Amino acid sequence: MARAIQLSIENVHSGRGGPFGAVIVKDGNAIAEAANQVTATNDPTAHAEILAIRAACDQLGAFDLQGCEIYTSCEPCPMCLGAIYWARLARIYFASAAADASRIGFDDSMIYREIARPLNERTIPMIQLMREESLAAFRAWEAKPNKIVY
Repeated sequence: MARAIQLSIENVHSGRGGPFGAVIVKDGNAIAEAANQVTATNDPTAHAEILAIRAACDQLGAFDLQGCEIYTSCEPCPMCLGAIYWARLARIYFASAAADASRIGFDDSMIYREIARPLNERTIPMIQLMREESLAAFRAWEAKPNKIVY
């Protein structure tokens, strides 16, 4: 955790992004680390946790991180939390709470509220198009005998 916090502080001083750091550990050894790079890369998905997950998957040559744990300097946002679940990390350790981040302008509560709303009541309109046509890809996936399940 100390390294994740150190990364977050160094990132503030470097000007590369927000005050967030993450480290992924497997069998007691750090295998990947990252700091927020949103403003440095003009990429709203370049959160520390996402970048650390990408680096850890690259390091292990795998698309999941079963058996790994993540240490983050702050409670993960909804996007990062989703990525952590998709990566199948075993445990999340975090330092600052989401409420602490909210106090300095990083407020994710709106996203949680939006997710809970029905599609037709969300701030960003969600309009379904060509559902039947899109199901062809799902049928192809179901029929594929040598697919890699994830």
